[in-house]
Amino acid sequence: MNGGQALIRSLELEGTDTIFGLPGGAILPVYDPILDSPIRHILVRHEQGAGHMAEGYAHATGRPGVAMVTSGPAATNIVTPLADAYMDSVPMICITGQVATASLGTDAFQEADTVGITRSVTKHNELVTSAADIPLKVRQAFHLATTGRPGPVLLDIPKDIVDPNNPDAWFDWVWPTDDEVRASLPGYRPTTTGHPRKVREAAEMILAAERPVLYVGGGVLKARAAESLRELAELLDIPVVTTLMARGAFPDDHPLCLGMPGMHGNYTAVTAMQRSDLLIALGSRFDDRVTGKLAEFAPLAKVIHVDIDPAELGKVRNANVPIVGDCRQVIDAILADLIHLGGADAATDITAWRSTVSGWQEKYPLAYDQSEPGELLKPQYVLEQLRDLSPEDTIVVSGVGQHQMWASQFWTFRHPYTWINSGGLGTMGFSVPAAIGAKVGMPDRTVWSVDGDGCFQMTAQELVTAATERIPVKVAILNNAYLGMVRQWQEMFYEERYSEVYLSPDLPDYVKWAEAMGCVAFRVESPEEVAPTIRKANEIDDRPVVIEFRTDSSEKVFPMVPSGKGNDEIVVSQDSDEAEGITQ
Repeated sequence: MNGGQALIRSLELEGTDTIFGLPGGAILPVYDPILDSPIRHILVRHEQGAGHMAEGYAHATGRPGVAMVTSGPAATNIVTPLADAYMDSVPMICITGQVATASLGTDAFQEADTVGITRSVTKHNELVTSAADIPLKVRQAFHLATTGRPGPVLLDIPKDIVDPNNPDAWFDWVWPTDDEVRASLPGYRPTTTGHPRKVREAAEMILAAERPVLYVGGGVLKARAAESLRELAELLDIPVVTTLMARGAFPDDHPLCLGMPGMHGNYTAVTAMQRSDLLIALGSRFDDRVTGKLAEFAPLAKVIHVDIDPAELGKVRNANVPIVGDCRQVIDAILADLIHLGGADAATDITAWRSTVSGWQEKYPLAYDQSEPGELLKPQYVLEQLRDLSPEDTIVVSGVGQHQMWASQFWTFRHPYTWINSGGLGTMGFSVPAAIGAKVGMPDRTVWSVDGDGCFQMTAQELVTAATERIPVKVAILNNAYLGMVRQWQEMFYEERYSEVYLSPDLPDYVKWAEAMGCVAFRVESPEEVAPTIRKANEIDDRPVVIEFRTDSSEKVFPMVPSGKGNDEIVVSQDSDEAEGITQ
């Protein structure tokens, strides 16, 4: 078997059903055996699209997404998705072509130091120099990407070791065993079970808390721990906040759910964390968008911090009880200890705390003013209609900006793995290709991409891919003619000096553009048109659909904790002259 055949055969044996990619000179020998493989290859229009599609596929399915591109500029084009996947702990396998080994370091055509460039944005990367190593390297890549803290792994493959015309590309096929894979990575032993003494300390601390909050991050979803989380919350009636990366990990319509904390979180979630005496942080990393000004964050709270990555413990906020381990396994262990210690009968009465939290929910709901006749649409109204007229288990994939925050705020997530976004890196242009990847992974589910006009213009060309491949994603563009979030900051903090944020409501013509890419397209400008158009879009299932909603550029995302401020200074609404301080 030659190296190219071995690479494809290895991907098949790891369960790969789809590769998102774009061929070129250095990777050509690997593309030839794809013709004889059951793996579906989806030909993208830009390598960045391949990476985000692989991410969307992984988010939606829990299985690693696979992207394959050639050398040089193709490899540099996929760096952004790698960085995105690294920040959000997304399992992803990236195969890049490389110039022949004899040409390495000579500035050969389309040569780039891909391993050097991607070292800081991958969990692991490697230049493979022998065809016979390919099966083991692929097995290692999948093992590393999916165990411990998930993340992207890159294999850089020189052309000569996969070229059937080169004698060095031929070898005797051997598929390594699981034991051989583990033995080949002697320094890699992720800790998955929490230390029993720390787990017991955590259980005792939870039982003694008067104002506990479960602070849930994306790690809970990565660990497939949603059911265990619910059991823990319901055992002692502990309120739950779900970060931007954890939306759906706990049902939004559950009485214990407080929603999203952070810069654009709701008042109750932000304030409950501030007033808590115990934060039970599960797979969350105390991101600066959650803590606000760190010195003023949750000043009275002790912290139990559970994370599979020991580097996260104490990185931002010291933990009274740090626990390294897989979230599901640790939650189950804490549950067992809580029950052993007496469960709800042994816990401190937190009825007063629940009552206080309920009072905040009643006093500070999310709200907006509906548009008057003749005015542009309110984006929140559009999202409410999308939510109410789409199946309950619809997968929502957002871009980055105001529309992302409104989507997180106004959608009701009842199921895990129904919310996909770029949380850590905040990559504009993420939504359309990630939605395509999610739809490929979950073809029976409705997938809506919620995008802004600025984001859409960055990667819209991938709708050509979707139309060609008959991938019927649906795209809602909230067109407010601006880079909306930047405009909001300029309005609030730069005295309305709108520097370089105006795009145009009419250029490009989104309907014509979408139709030219093979999509069905609509434009909606009044509230009466919103629901009927969404219904039409949801009925189309043989090609992509794009709806352009003309929305009000003056609308801002609230609540908001201004950058550099503490969470006590949360601004609850557009009409607030001053920040609403948290009542002590």
